[in-house]
Amino acid sequence: MSKNAKIAAGGVAVGLILLIWLPWWAALLIVLGVPAAAYLTLDPSQRRRLRRATRKELGR
Repeated sequence: MSKNAKIAAGGVAVGLILLIWLPWWAALLIVLGVPAAAYLTLDPSQRRRLRRATRKELGR
């Protein structure tokens, strides 16, 4: 299993645990808010590099 697959599986597991443990709206806020906050902490050059890499991978 690749590193990205392990991260994705861990994220799904955490999401399911949050849905059971918290109200659905709080779990949704956490699941969407953490990646958004991480993206916003990047400086503009890192955001450009991330967007450029994503577009290249989509074109394959």
